[in-house]
Amino acid sequence: MLLLRDVQRSDLPGLRRLAAVLNTMNLPNDEEALEAIIDKSVKSFAGRIRNPLEREYLFVLEDVRNELIIGTSMIIAQHGTREAPHIFFEVSEREHYSASIDKHFKHKVLSIGYNYDGPTEIGGLVVDPPYRSTEYKPGKQLSYVRFLFIAMHRKLFRDRVLAELLPPLMPDGRSHLWESVGAKFTGLTYQEADLLSRKNKEFIKELFPSTDIYATLFPKKSQEVLGEVGPETRGVQRMLERIGFRYVERIDPFDGGPHFEANVDDVTLIRKFRTARVLDEDLELDADDMLVGINRDSPRNRFRAVRCNVRVDARGAMLPKTAKELLDLEAGDKVSLIPFE
Repeated sequence: MLLLRDVQRSDLPGLRRLAAVLNTMNLPNDEEALEAIIDKSVKSFAGRIRNPLEREYLFVLEDVRNELIIGTSMIIAQHGTREAPHIFFEVSEREHYSASIDKHFKHKVLSIGYNYDGPTEIGGLVVDPPYRSTEYKPGKQLSYVRFLFIAMHRKLFRDRVLAELLPPLMPDGRSHLWESVGAKFTGLTYQEADLLSRKNKEFIKELFPSTDIYATLFPKKSQEVLGEVGPETRGVQRMLERIGFRYVERIDPFDGGPHFEANVDDVTLIRKFRTARVLDEDLELDADDMLVGINRDSPRNRFRAVRCNVRVDARGAMLPKTAKELLDLEAGDKVSLIPFE
């Protein structure tokens, strides 16, 4: 069984190992950046960041038997403020027709937009390659745990939730859209711009064109990938659509990846959220596949969750012995549940 929990400062070596293997935008291979991500998450889980909308929560998935961190995911309570706006391209279509030469064209147009009162964002999903596509479904566990946590702490989050998905990238990791737009207007590489934007978004507002951009002017490949989902992200797209997310005709201004959004209270997993008291008996037979979570007051592991079979009735929730041990549960403890469907 795998354990989902809040990140700890002692997890830095494990995250460094993952980052060295993957070096993604979500988990940069940069010790200083990782330390900052961990520090903000620890303070967020502890409630030491006074404004709840400034908090960022990093979850880790641990292979307890091998003492190995095998994945991460994140919730950003609000993506888009006056200090750091949520920036995107609105995607629309314009039609032009000339009667004199009988020519008709449909053009995809990008219009830069800013949101200063943005939605909650889910992101940071990373899974160690050897664990992908296993029966434990680590990616799905890391995806679902964010909705479990939001349901457990609904008042801490916005009414809309955003997921930015990665598009197809070039073999060397560059972005087709960035090469067509961003690089020409900033003089930065895709990686340089993404790293800089974590701390400073002013350069985007000042250097990007404020007028509409006709994608017809881009190379054919750049046009083809606008708003498309990369091959490694299609499973995430299907999962999001299944639980209530939809493409909102917006894309990331750096890589052109699509933005999917939903009303938090309409997400099926959150609608099916419930709580129950733990029963003393141990579950020995198959039951409903669920994600079970609990909050703790302890400074270490303020949040824990596992995927396991659960039987819920009028008396409470019956869990396997191993799940109760991992969550450090006793009879009568209140747990939170969402289906793992």
